[in-house]
Amino acid sequence: MPGPLSPQGTVQKHAVVLLAVALLGAPSLIAQAKPADPFLNWLDHLAQRQLDQRERAIAEIRTVAEANRRKQFVRQKLVEIVGGLPDYRGPLNARVTGRMVGEFHTIEKVIFESLPGFFVTGNLYRPNREGRYPAVLVPSGHTQEGKPEPQILAANLARNGFVVLTYDPIGQGEREQTYLPELGRPLSGGGGNEHLELGARSILIGQSVARYFIFDAQRAVDYLVSRPDVDADRIGVAGCSGGGAIATYVGVFDPRIKAAAPACFINSFRTLFSGPTADSEMSLPAFLASGLDVPDFFELAAPLPWLLLATTEDYFTPEGAKPVYEEVRRWYRLYGAEDRVRFFVGPGPHGMPKESREETYRWMTRWLKGGQGDVEDRPVKLYTNRELQVTASGHVDGEPGSRKLHQVILDEFRVHRKPRTVDALLAELRSRGVPSPGPAPAVMVTERIAGQNFRIERIRFEGEPGVVCHANLYLPDAPGRKPAVVLLEDKRLPVPLHVTRSPSTAPLAEAMVRAGRVVLELEPRDSPNANDGRPFLGNWVTNERVDLIGRNLAAMRAHDILVGVDVLAARPDVDATSIRGYARGVKGFWLMLAAAVDQRLNKIWLDRTPWSMAAALEGPLTSFLFDAMIPGFALHWDFKDLVSAIGDRRVLWSDPTNWMNQVVYSGPAYRYRHVGEPEIAYLDEFFQ
Repeated sequence: MPGPLSPQGTVQKHAVVLLAVALLGAPSLIAQAKPADPFLNWLDHLAQRQLDQRERAIAEIRTVAEANRRKQFVRQKLVEIVGGLPDYRGPLNARVTGRMVGEFHTIEKVIFESLPGFFVTGNLYRPNREGRYPAVLVPSGHTQEGKPEPQILAANLARNGFVVLTYDPIGQGEREQTYLPELGRPLSGGGGNEHLELGARSILIGQSVARYFIFDAQRAVDYLVSRPDVDADRIGVAGCSGGGAIATYVGVFDPRIKAAAPACFINSFRTLFSGPTADSEMSLPAFLASGLDVPDFFELAAPLPWLLLATTEDYFTPEGAKPVYEEVRRWYRLYGAEDRVRFFVGPGPHGMPKESREETYRWMTRWLKGGQGDVEDRPVKLYTNRELQVTASGHVDGEPGSRKLHQVILDEFRVHRKPRTVDALLAELRSRGVPSPGPAPAVMVTERIAGQNFRIERIRFEGEPGVVCHANLYLPDAPGRKPAVVLLEDKRLPVPLHVTRSPSTAPLAEAMVRAGRVVLELEPRDSPNANDGRPFLGNWVTNERVDLIGRNLAAMRAHDILVGVDVLAARPDVDATSIRGYARGVKGFWLMLAAAVDQRLNKIWLDRTPWSMAAALEGPLTSFLFDAMIPGFALHWDFKDLVSAIGDRRVLWSDPTNWMNQVVYSGPAYRYRHVGEPEIAYLDEFFQ
């Protein structure tokens, strides 16, 4: 076994660390006590109930016929929630750009097109001896370097008589989606961030970004079977972490796969939901709400041979993986194929240690080579990223006609866009629970603060049973009923240098209360502990968790706004016929949703809110798109439809922005401040 300073040990340790940081962000990987998170607990309760329901359905399956009916249901659901797979079957236009010949195997540098202009870069390891060999596809995990990560596994398999293809997943290696030559790095910060940002776009058009990861893998299999040195009837797949997820998907969706070995990915959402939430391609939309859990992947492909791999110190814990294995083993027993599923736990942290690699060689040799072959992990020559580079520049951007995934998604949007009416929009919002059914909930005052000519009450109330919202209530000292404002709170928080700092809304609330308004500075439901601070993404984890259970956080927050209106309207010092709303940035979307369905918000003010949903699909990068992520919304409506539902004269919109928080000129319907002009300059117009 390689020591900690040996080449193999160093590369393996380096890969483990990069996998961990890229997948989840370093802070979330360290075991530490976290503050209480009531909203996450509430969401987890709903998730566990959905998993309970699935568990009861699985327990009722006792025959192969019943299992096959379940498999039909699962396949239909998976196709539905990923938005189907691309139906393109055009030429791969594969090329070999270079070769490196070693003692036992040769590495070919290959590039092919998954979709037209959508290039995939890979390294193909083949034995130096002539012949036709079984093949193994090895998608990389979440290391930013991509295909060099699994080279120890790939080289040993090639030495043992397999053709092996490793390749760069989207956003990694030579396929970084926001790479800027001027910076020498991706603007997004890395592949995991790109997976997430592109995941939000995909959900906006009713798809999952996983469909492109799956399709890349299928096209990689197309490339393998096109080669004369590959036996098309003996193809396997193996991968770790994100590569383990892709290995699982291709095992499910591609019948040409005859054996699979996913590692450090297998856990039930019993533990995953409130734990290490993964990137968008690994967390499918409405997955739990559809009655699914991770075991369904392996059960759907039965009796495909599965080697399920874990490691002792992984955050995808063996304790979370074992129940998956136990359920899958019981399922395989129905098919008389219990020997076709195996669970192995290797030592150490997230990754594929020598023991796990050897178990993978043994598994592939058993199912693809009749059990004949060497299964020992031996020292191999390791190559640098530069040596394994396929393209001249190190990025597919330089290939003629090269396209980015955001352009592919934009094309999908244009093909499938079907505008619907404002009435259909209102029906959609009602179905998502945006309207408040009333009456006003009980309000608890937690603190009282005296001000000059006004006072502040810190309050809390339930947006729905079990979900607490916090707010500051600004109350003028003057008697009688007064107009009121629901103001969505912004806090002046530290932000990365590349993000425009948003000022606190407290001074604006004070200006409003001094003008004689009752102001509810509201913080809709959130799980702030989940925000890992990644650039551009916002609290993606909470949005993703809500989406998994079939709910929508933007709609839930719009609902909370209207519960805030209930609170104001029930007060004896508020004129219930004169309630207005203010929001800044993407929170303006939540306010538009609320005002569209509730006429009690008789005017709203949006400041620095993105001007168009469709515009989010046009550029290479967005900021805080997750907070506006309603599945399929962009296919049917845009912000102008919400304005139509509210009524033009009831919307004041100042300094509209693009999705990178830069003010853009979008026409005379908007207001624009001159340099240094404060928000307060628009108060009079807002109150008119």
